[in-house]
This record gives sequence, structure tokens and C-alpha cells, in this order.
Amino acid sequence: MKRQIPIALVFVAGLLLVIQFFVPHPASEFFFTFATDWIIVIGILALPIGIFSLLRNTYMKGRSDSKERIYSIATFAGFFLMVVSGLPSGSREAGSLHMKFFQNLLVPAQATLFSMLAFYIASAAYRAFRMRTLLAGVLLITAFVVMLRLIPLPEPLSTWNSELVRWILAVPNMAAKRAIIIGVALGAITYSMKILLGIETAYMGRD
Repeated sequence: MKRQIPIALVFVAGLLLVIQFFVPHPASEFFFTFATDWIIVIGILALPIGIFSLLRNTYMKGRSDSKERIYSIATFAGFFLMVVSGLPSGSREAGSLHMKFFQNLLVPAQATLFSMLAFYIASAAYRAFRMRTLLAGVLLITAFVVMLRLIPLPEPLSTWNSELVRWILAVPNMAAKRAIIIGVALGAITYSMKILLGIETAYMGRD
């Protein structure tokens, strides 16, 4: 019963949501809105569980590994500073302590992470664009043509390049994008069917 009841609930809920999609009726629209509202409520109730999991894992990591201890302390300090500073009324107004923490700590940290991500993207692009095979050569030439659009070229090269880039984005790029979207959609349908039929039960945990 520990496994059968959750599987049955998932099957019934999923089947009802699938059926309501094909039923053009106000009752069906009400059911979809009602279910969507409950999904939002469940997500909000899951937030404390996520916070507890973050703090617990951070504490265990800092306790077991001395090298990670300073990062655990920084995580706890940042968490409690943002929570405590955001409790008073008016904490979201400009110039408040909470907004100062947000503007001077969180925003620079996010900018740093995205800056590091840019270096990883550049490194991956360098490895991908080396002409070792025919397909890599096509990728390199296409990327070069597309990037030329950002450079002011003399006429008529600018017009020719713009038309070529427009064709690349509208025809081969769109064809590949649609193939990927169709593949993702088929994979999502397959995975959803496995969940509804009780084949995939990873959402219930290891027990």
C-alpha cells in the first residue's frame, strides 16, 4: 500500500488532466485552473523543505570536510542576513538594509557566476570549432558567417551577409530546432506515460 496509493493517485490525477485538455467545457477549464492553483500551493509548501534540505546538507558538508567549512559559514551567514533583513516592513524600499545586501552582495555574486560561465562557453566553443571533421568545418564556417553580422561591413557585403544569415536562421537552424523540439516532446510524452503507468517511480524516493 505504501507504493500502490501514490501510484494510483498519480495515475488518476494525470489521466484527469489529460482528458480535460480534450474536453472544451467550462467545467474542464475550471478543473484545470483549480489543479494549477493547487500545484502552486504545493510548490510554496515545498519551499520550507528545500530550505531545510539546503541548510542540513550545508551543515553536514561543513562538519565533515574542513575545506568546505568556510563556504558553509558563508552560506549560513548570507541566508540569515537576507532573511532577517527582509522581515521588517519596507525592507524592499530603496536604501533599506535588505536592498543594500541585495544590490551589493547578491547582484555582484550573480555577475561573477555569469562571467565565469562566459569563459566556459568560450572554451567549449574553441574546442567545438576546431576543423577536425567535415561537420566541424561546416559549424565553424556557419558560426563565422553569423558572427560577421555583428561587424559593420561595406556594401554590398553587408546586405549579402544579412540575407545569408537570415536564410541560415530561417531554414537549417529552424529545421534543427524543430527536430530537437519534436524529440524532446516525444521523450516527455514517453516519460509521462511511464510515470502514469507506474513504471517510473523515482519521484517516490529510494524507499
